[in-house]
Amino acid sequence: MKKIVAEQRIEYGNILLNKSFHFAARSIRLYKLLISRDKSLYPLFTQLLKSSTSIGANISEAQSAPSKKDFVNKLNIALKESQETDYWLKLLKESESLSEAEFESISNDCIELIKLLTSIIKKSKQTL
Repeated sequence: MKKIVAEQRIEYGNILLNKSFHFAARSIRLYKLLISRDKSLYPLFTQLLKSSTSIGANISEAQSAPSKKDFVNKLNIALKESQETDYWLKLLKESESLSEAEFESISNDCIELIKLLTSIIKKSKQTL
């Protein structure tokens, strides 16, 4: 008899951590799908994977920053990674490696992270 392992959804008490974590998980699933379709674009898919998973890692690091300045710096890195991810997504869509529906779905999440990060960075800089 096989045991079925239910996927447990990890939740943090922080909306930005939640969104970036789940975005990274979606990006990993997308990476697996893209690789299964076309191994010749492996370098591009890997760039997407690296930038998209780095967003949440930097946001997570920012949570234990020793100063407000370091906190803002880590979030700025996450913002840059979000913008890079947006670039790779647009390039993959333009090259027809992503369908319109696939692109819209994950791109909307990426844009939402960019907006959240931009807002938090702006507000945090006001109190430096």
